Amino acid sequence: MQIDDVDQRIIASLVADARASYADIGARVSLSAPAVKRRVDRLRAAGVIRGFTAVIDPAAVGWTTEAFVELFCAGRTTPAQIAVAVRRLPEVIGAYTVSGEADALVHLRAADIAHLENALERLRAQTFVTSTRSTIVLSRLVDSPTVVAAPT
Repeated sequence: MQIDDVDQRIIASLVADARASYADIGARVSLSAPAVKRRVDRLRAAGVIRGFTAVIDPAAVGWTTEAFVELFCAGRTTPAQIAVAVRRLPEVIGAYTVSGEADALVHLRAADIAHLENALERLRAQTFVTSTRSTIVLSRLVDSPTVVAAPT
């Protein structure tokens, strides 16, 4: 699917405020509200826009402790097996297969160190996990939503 400059600006507007009306977005990108709606519908149908969601401030709900955990897995553990296991843990906010020594990288968020330790214990209890290496987040330096940039 071709994404032009107007599509990119519509996407950027939705990333900044998913509750913006089609008329508000249209005013920013010089289109009518129905034209913006058609483009958003096309972007959704193509899977470019996967949904709309509320972004919650973790500190406001008390989940202020974060860690990145490298997973080292036994034998031929598949990405699908890892995904099934980590989806069961509400503390997991992201999980990725990675290059390097580790098999996967898991991003956890918890209320405090005791909660994080409990989540780590449950993660380590997975039958395929042979070891983990954790890094605690001290501060967030950049925390940006995904924005599509024009290729150069």
